[in-house]
Amino acid sequence: MDRIAIVGIDCTFPGAPDTGAYWDLLMRSGDGIGTVPEQRWAAREFHSPTPAEGRANTTQGGFIDDPDAFDNEFFTISPREAAAMDPQQRLLLQCSWRAVEDAGLAPHELAGSATGVFVGIMGNEWAQLHLTDYDHVTAQAGSGNGYCMTANRISYHLDLKGPSLAVDTACSSSLVAVHLAGNALLSGECDYAIAAGVNVAVTPALSIFYTQAGLSAPDGRCKPYSAQADGIGRGEGVGAVVLRRLEDALADGQQVYAVIRGTAVNQDGRSNGLTAPNRWAQQDVIGAAYRRAGVDPADIAFTEGHGTGTALGDMMEVAALGHHHAGRSGRPMALGSVKGNLGHTEGAAGIAGLIKVALALDHRTVPASRFAVKENERLALRKKGLRLLKAPLRLPRGTALAGLSSFGMGGTNAHAVLESAPPEAARPARESADGPTGIGTALFTLTAPAPEALRRNLNAQADALAARRAPAGAVGWTSHRVKTGHRYRFAVSAPDTDTLVGRLRAAAADPDLLARLTGVGGTARTAFLFTGQGSQYPRMTAGLYQESPLYRRFLDEADDALLPHTGRSVRDLILTGDEEVHLTRWAQPALFAVGWALGRTLGELGVEPDLLLGHSVGEYAAACLAGVFPLDDAARLIAARGELMQQLPDGGGMLAVLAGREELAERLAEEPEVGIAVVNGPRATVLSGDLMALQRIDKELDRDRIRTRMLRVSHAFHSYLMEPMLEKFAEVARDVGGVPRLPLYSTLYGRVLDDEPMDADYWVAHVRRPVLFADAAAQLLAAGPTHTVEVGPSPVLSSMIRKLPPPASGARPAAVAPVRGADSTGRDLADGLAELYRGGLTPRWEAAYEERERTPYRMMPYVFSDEHRYWARGGPVRARHDAPVPELPRPAAEKTPEKTAKTGKTTKTARPAEKTAGPAATGVLTLERPAPTDPVSEAVLEAIGQVGGYGTDELGPYLRLYEDLGFDSVMVMELKNRIEERLPALAALTVQDLLPRLASVGDLVDFLREHCATRPATEERTA
Repeated sequence: MDRIAIVGIDCTFPGAPDTGAYWDLLMRSGDGIGTVPEQRWAAREFHSPTPAEGRANTTQGGFIDDPDAFDNEFFTISPREAAAMDPQQRLLLQCSWRAVEDAGLAPHELAGSATGVFVGIMGNEWAQLHLTDYDHVTAQAGSGNGYCMTANRISYHLDLKGPSLAVDTACSSSLVAVHLAGNALLSGECDYAIAAGVNVAVTPALSIFYTQAGLSAPDGRCKPYSAQADGIGRGEGVGAVVLRRLEDALADGQQVYAVIRGTAVNQDGRSNGLTAPNRWAQQDVIGAAYRRAGVDPADIAFTEGHGTGTALGDMMEVAALGHHHAGRSGRPMALGSVKGNLGHTEGAAGIAGLIKVALALDHRTVPASRFAVKENERLALRKKGLRLLKAPLRLPRGTALAGLSSFGMGGTNAHAVLESAPPEAARPARESADGPTGIGTALFTLTAPAPEALRRNLNAQADALAARRAPAGAVGWTSHRVKTGHRYRFAVSAPDTDTLVGRLRAAAADPDLLARLTGVGGTARTAFLFTGQGSQYPRMTAGLYQESPLYRRFLDEADDALLPHTGRSVRDLILTGDEEVHLTRWAQPALFAVGWALGRTLGELGVEPDLLLGHSVGEYAAACLAGVFPLDDAARLIAARGELMQQLPDGGGMLAVLAGREELAERLAEEPEVGIAVVNGPRATVLSGDLMALQRIDKELDRDRIRTRMLRVSHAFHSYLMEPMLEKFAEVARDVGGVPRLPLYSTLYGRVLDDEPMDADYWVAHVRRPVLFADAAAQLLAAGPTHTVEVGPSPVLSSMIRKLPPPASGARPAAVAPVRGADSTGRDLADGLAELYRGGLTPRWEAAYEERERTPYRMMPYVFSDEHRYWARGGPVRARHDAPVPELPRPAAEKTPEKTAKTGKTTKTARPAEKTAGPAATGVLTLERPAPTDPVSEAVLEAIGQVGGYGTDELGPYLRLYEDLGFDSVMVMELKNRIEERLPALAALTVQDLLPRLASVGDLVDFLREHCATRPATEERTA
């Protein structure tokens, strides 16, 4: 048999709400047994001291906490449907989601794939209660019950297209489900498979049966293979594993808990009773599994037995194992059963055992068995080559093998052979063929469907990371791959895990901070702004160069391109802090190198510009990245520009004036040797020209109380004093340039270039003519970027943009600065990437991490809300036809005023369903209910509330019936009927008329109001 990898696990068992707690329970030989919760049934109603009285002999068992809790909003399931669902369906939905996340996958990524779902289940007590109460059987009761729906509902909500089936072979159900899942993977029916098992004791029926059959332990505890064994104790639980072909898991670098080498299933056939175990069939199924796995029984280190603690069951099982292992008396095989910790979890027993074995192989430690101190001497374990573990067993180095048995009460037996994961599992991905990667600081991202869900999961991640040391890079890398797909996007940078834990807790505790670090996605439209001369300083981007291999790679490339034309390393000039960086001959190529390297770094990270604008010399890097010319041509051009300007004679200057160009026109008319060099804003102008003339203008402006500042420059740029260099520069620029392939806003023309070449004529004029930054930037803002990204050594242009008048839309872009000044490091680049991610960009995360950091890490899976409870004490929840279900709680978070992330104002909100939001769910939904005097509105809200189980105070016009309220075709039919009861004028309305108008509650109200208006007023009345 080809091997199957277990790549994801999640579970909830008595005393163990998650996988980590389960392992802890096993390692401390913990006991998950307690008194039957009142929620299940009233203990006094069925308990009796003796079986003869017709009741059960114990009130003890293994029961999980809160089986009534269900985060229905996460799965877009209405309260009424959630109340009708078998709690086993609810538990499986949440458990499967978490198992997929544990496998290092975002569940949304499996949508549409041929992923199979195989569920083992033997209890259907919820259906027995609901479907026999004929007066209250609803459409939801049908889909909420039935074995098939436990698997089919997982496939439906995760949009999985592979095989989907439930298996009932009694106590062996979930191991048989694993067997079928493995075969489906090996046959190519699916590439991933979710195999699960579940059991919830809704009624005492099986407890009474066990008592009447003489199988029930009076203390409610299984005592496997022990001298104290006196019967079965019932247990509950849910578990799911994600399976994949081992070769595929290794190829993708997934973590592997353990490997299934072979499984086998058979039947007792006709033996000494339908429910009695058959030693020979068990012996055969174990041998068949060994053969399929290609292993020698002597190599099995331990076996997780069925181990119910019944006299006959333990005797038959030990005899069957002894047939294969009796020859190893000097090195007996360890034997145990998790039923000693949990009770017999029936349909979930096989998955409980499988998860125990997988965790033991992963930790390379086999937990001790409860009740192993006094073994049942009649079993003669040593003679059969077996022993019970009284202390944990440390597995030796190398491949470890284990067995797992699960036997059904009706005679269907299953056995599996597992081995430890191969050493090559989860190796780092290969280095990118393009060169080094990494930005020097890790980023952590997390998405959630609602703010409260985000807070809850931030706290959970912080607690999990604080309890277990982990490299920040691996945590961040995994978070991008697993914690995606929901509406609210959280992102924060952190150099190490301790810092990350602190930032997660701070954000969860502070609503304002959380709002700043969270976005609601959308489509990011970026504008790159390339800084010009004057922004340079010694050691600019040195911190980023030191920390980020990715940026280092591109700055080195720029330096290599410039070196033949400069004769000196611009990179070394920058990094050593040489003050000559302020000289024009060095400032211009240095700024180009930094701008080009930053732009290329951002591009590798998936931040591609939609719009570009460069301020004066910054336009060279912008043009290069827009495809106007290759790097070598750009380097030759910028180096010549700086050198030729440096050679010009002194005598010129530049003056910044806090006034508009129109205000200065009259003064400049009297000074022909001074002109406008730069227009940075409505009242931000730079003059350039003869120094003496500038000084005269400066005195006049000072007299008129107009603020000015003389700039520290070597020459009068963008003035007539540049003309002596133009001819030589034209020669260098000959045959250089082309048309930009991206929208580039020219500061020469003050507008976007429209298929116009940036050729020699352009670059020569660019030296002499003024920089029309304000004009170009205003046009760029009108194009509607969501973010401006300043590509340069300091955020100079971002502040200029903020001073410009807002565009007609009124929406200003968010400013992102990957480098913020002399002290900038990789964290600023990471923070910039985080801002863009929050705004809807999906970065190329692999470029943000070095090879050694791109390793998977098992993060805490999603933590679901437990605020919503769906259980009726003493009986089923009634889904009445004539009124909303009174037992259903209303989501407290939707009733509590809270500050919205967008405005900070307190408002009553209707929380969207916890799913990837569609176009309508782009902001907080305010409950603007139609006027209560409107009969149509009132009728629609009442009908929706009854069909979905919502209170009318929870319904608002912008809520979408399908995406937010969980409606489906069956509910739409009921909705139509209920609306017609209230609005008889709609009698002629068909479902086909209704379907196109179900986008939102408000759309439906508007349509029906219009429809009713066309009918005689006397026909309108409300129920």
